[in-house]
Amino acid sequence: MLIRTRTDLPYSLVTPKKEYLNRRRFLLGGAGLLATPALAFGGTKLSGVAKSSLSTAESPTPYETLTKYNNFYEFGTEKDQPWQFAKDLRTSPWTVSIEGAVAKPRMLDLDAIFKIAPLEERIYRFRCVEGWSMVVPWIGFPLNALIKLAEPTSKASYVAFQSLYDSKQMPKAKWANIPLPYVEGLRMDEAMHPLTILSVGLYGETLPNQNGAPLRLVVPWKYGFKSIKSIVKIKFVEKKPPTTWNLSNAQEYGFFSNVNPEVDHPRWSQAKERRLGEFFKRDTVKFNGYGSQVADLYAGMDLRKNY
Repeated sequence: MLIRTRTDLPYSLVTPKKEYLNRRRFLLGGAGLLATPALAFGGTKLSGVAKSSLSTAESPTPYETLTKYNNFYEFGTEKDQPWQFAKDLRTSPWTVSIEGAVAKPRMLDLDAIFKIAPLEERIYRFRCVEGWSMVVPWIGFPLNALIKLAEPTSKASYVAFQSLYDSKQMPKAKWANIPLPYVEGLRMDEAMHPLTILSVGLYGETLPNQNGAPLRLVVPWKYGFKSIKSIVKIKFVEKKPPTTWNLSNAQEYGFFSNVNPEVDHPRWSQAKERRLGEFFKRDTVKFNGYGSQVADLYAGMDLRKNY
């Protein structure tokens, strides 16, 4: 009997967990055994995932919390809306366009993305600009592996990202009050940093839709809105690219958006944060605790001005 593993089973041949559960529900004749909504939002199990030495030793936030408390304005502006309304997002087939100032532009499907580099579990602290935080066991690979594959030219100073926007799949987006599709960007040295990853999963499974399936950026020393979800385009550019929240309100959301307790949001302090599941607030740590690894990227910069 041949048993396929994650390494030899193409992503395109994997039955999405939602479809699998729907088939089981049909076969069970509506017996109610799968009635709990949370069961429908997980992913496909990923095997052969290495543990990364770059992980924090902190305990991850429970799966139920990670997947039911999200910012994803295309599916609603309330934290509990994405897990309810993202369930019908079609994540296969999926392609990501690699373009701009590169020697090797290309269109990558998910099978190709999964082959770029070995998958690792990176347990990262994750801090949102509103003042809440999590610890997330992401599954992914360094963004620099994809960048090396594309071979940027000397004109590539920044990397720009674009999310999927489909009004038919995302009807709640008309109330988002932000320009769509969602766009983000990093300076090239930030994008190349070993901590910056492209995530395809969490808690050992492919990403749930509401967490940015099938591919999202994770930059652990920046506020969460920089970690763009459901990526369809990665473009290498010479000039600083536009970013959604900076376009919406440049006075409140700067391009760099590094976690910094010394720079308050105009409407609230950033000095404290509340870890989801905890009652008391804790002190916010500059660069979200990753300062020893990333502070040199901003040497000589005024981080109050370049917020």
